[in-house]
Amino acid sequence: MRYLSDEWIAAVARNLAADSAINALASKFSVAVTQLVTATPFGDVEYHFVCRDGSLNFGKGAVPSDVTFTQNYDTAVAVATGQANAAEAFINGQVRFSGDHQKVIDAQPLFAALDAVFANVRETTEYR
Repeated sequence: MRYLSDEWIAAVARNLAADSAINALASKFSVAVTQLVTATPFGDVEYHFVCRDGSLNFGKGAVPSDVTFTQNYDTAVAVATGQANAAEAFINGQVRFSGDHQKVIDAQPLFAALDAVFANVRETTEYR
């Protein structure tokens, strides 16, 4: 499946729902993130990750978010495949950020668990 396609977004959502580690953390955090990736093969793509009231949601489109990240497709692919470090991409201006950065810092254990979900999907994802 192609990175950032509707199929990829659905696969992440399924893996998120099935992952016991991240679901065990859901009641401990409250954060909503929207990602906007520009210039993808599908045009600009927005997707979201929300953790509220013990529930997790991952889907297509923007939601009212605590944090929004914006990056172009090449940067998103590099970060997703481990060819670039997300923090360095942010420092270098390749990833733009708006919102409450403290929410992201406070939810690091949740995002670490989300990385494991992405890793499962990465195995069947085509990036170029």
